[in-house]
Amino acid sequence: MSDDVVSKHRVVYIRYSVLDETGRVMGQQDLPTGYVHGAGSGLFDEIEQSLDGHKVGDQVESFLAAGAFGERDPDLVIEEEIDNVPPQIRYVGAEAELQNDNGDVLTFRVIAIEDGKITLDGNNPMAGRVAKCVAEILSIRDATPEEIKNGFPAEQGAPKLH
Repeated sequence: MSDDVVSKHRVVYIRYSVLDETGRVMGQQDLPTGYVHGAGSGLFDEIEQSLDGHKVGDQVESFLAAGAFGERDPDLVIEEEIDNVPPQIRYVGAEAELQNDNGDVLTFRVIAIEDGKITLDGNNPMAGRVAKCVAEILSIRDATPEEIKNGFPAEQGAPKLH
């Protein structure tokens, strides 16, 4: 395999978007994100497999099955009287960090406000849904032994793009 393609133990930098089943962007990373291909970086296997064999400049699509971002937990949807919620989060899309009885801090999003009630959802917005990831390959290089061990590039910041 050529040295200029994504393959095992190569440092790969990508820029990506995650889209829902309707094509709406649910997450986006415009800054270069690096990982070591085939080294257990935690990147979804479906994305890593779709990048395999591609080169710098390629745009690659992959699909993540429902559940890749977890299953929806109805217990993480809370309805509260709006007067019991701070004014700064009384709008749809607002986020608030709440602590449960175990001391875990979860991020909740305001998903609805009606009839004096506010509904907050602590589920990942993509929980239980199919997702499409569109990634653009920005750079590829050989990984060092330490990077292979860690699964991530050693250098901080963006790669040198040519």
